[in-house]
Amino acid sequence: MLEWFRELLAPLGPVRARAMFGGHGIYVADEFIAIVVDDVLYLKVDDETRTRFEAAGSRPFTYDAGERGEVAMSYWTAPDEALDDPGAMLPWARLALAAARRKPTAKKRAAKAAPKPKALGRSR
Repeated sequence: MLEWFRELLAPLGPVRARAMFGGHGIYVADEFIAIVVDDVLYLKVDDETRTRFEAAGSRPFTYDAGERGEVAMSYWTAPDEALDDPGAMLPWARLALAAARRKPTAKKRAAKAAPKPKALGRSR
């Protein structure tokens, strides 16, 4: 299934998969846009895209966090019809890519928080 998911997402750009946490992380154009767990593709969502996935009948990836209970992550299943061919997946994959690009990464946060160098004045 992993190879099929890579093929579905290929119209967005170079796709790579990386094993992690018993599943795989999917990157497109170096953005982390999806996870695959138990042969199910979950696409990245955020506040701007979540309602579209909900309306399509998608469901979030959840895991059991012990005493904290069930935890939902910001990855939702792709709509069933999108799993048939790359053309049907493309609009959903674009939403996932856009959500991934809006999410601040540790690298982006560090760059934003780093103090800006002060201009050097002339010494007299």
